[in-house]
This record gives sequence, structure tokens and C-alpha cells, in this order.
Amino acid sequence: MKTVEEFYKLRDTEDFFKFFDIDFDQKLINVKRFHMMKEYGTLIKKGLAEISDESKLLEFLKFSLLRVYGDYKNGHAPSAADVWNMYETGKLEGCSSCSPSPTGTGGSCGC
Repeated sequence: MKTVEEFYKLRDTEDFFKFFDIDFDQKLINVKRFHMMKEYGTLIKKGLAEISDESKLLEFLKFSLLRVYGDYKNGHAPSAADVWNMYETGKLEGCSSCSPSPTGTGGSCGC
């Protein structure tokens, strides 16, 4: 089982994707690495401060990375407030690379 302590030791962008077992396009990472990780850092600040349950925090960290990656893959980057509100309310609409599920619990890609 992965831990938040292990998460804090990650350094390279690719390490974050591997940690969460997320497939990624190396070409996209090579081009958008700085912007994606900057946006990811902005997204996760609130979660790191407000979520005390480790499994929920890891879920939030993975969801945020999926969201940023999916949006950059499709040419759009979300605001931190948008992602936090979706996570906090439980109304996950899926990333822009998939279709939303009818239950509002993520999208067809498993985001």
C-alpha cells in the first residue's frame, strides 16, 4: 500500500504518474512538465491542508493528477478551485478526455 510519506519523496513528474499507476504520454510530459506540475501543486495545496485521512488524501492526489493530465492532454487546464469543488462535493464530472458517468462519480476513463 502506498503512503503519503512515499508521495512526499517523489521528485520527477514521471515518478508521480508511476506512483499512482497512471499511463502517460512521454512526449506530452516532455513539453508540458513545468506547467502541469505547477498546476498540480496549486490543486493539491488545499487537499494537503484539509484532508487528514491518508487514503482519502491519496485518492485526492491521484484524482488531481489525472485531472491535470487529462486537461493538458486535451489542451485545457482547470483552475484549482474547480477541481477542489468537484472533489469536495463528490460531483466528479470526469476529465475532459472522457465522458462523465451518469452517477457523477467520475468518467469513462476511470478518472
